[in-house]
Amino acid sequence: MDRHSYNVSLKWEEGRKGIMESPELPTKIEVATPPEFEKGIPGIWSPEHLFTASVLSCFMTTFLAIAEYSSLEFENFDCDAEGILDKVDGKFLMTEININAKLKINDISKKDKAERVLHKSEAACLISNSIKTTVNLNCEIS
Repeated sequence: MDRHSYNVSLKWEEGRKGIMESPELPTKIEVATPPEFEKGIPGIWSPEHLFTASVLSCFMTTFLAIAEYSSLEFENFDCDAEGILDKVDGKFLMTEININAKLKINDISKKDKAERVLHKSEAACLISNSIKTTVNLNCEIS
């Protein structure tokens, strides 16, 4: 695979809010300081949400590729994540991301294979591998 670049720009609007966009994408995203911080704004995507979403979306796309490569048939897949912000040595850090994956498979006898594919997907996720945040995966397979 060749080297790739992904371009994003951000324009401040007012207060603690801006608009983020990419020349490669059609949708703009409003971003702001989260309400837990001074002058934070509720109801708007924050860097902390985007960080957590980056790990979660990478996990999903990695799972879909590995499941296809492994010929794992499934009926449904969904996941959610909780990003934990904590203060460590006087600095705020995203210390942990807990991913909860729910996978419905066609053949319950393939449950062990499905679990291996989910864990392999977390281990191969390039975003998770690029950060120092601990990523925990919880799997529910039915």
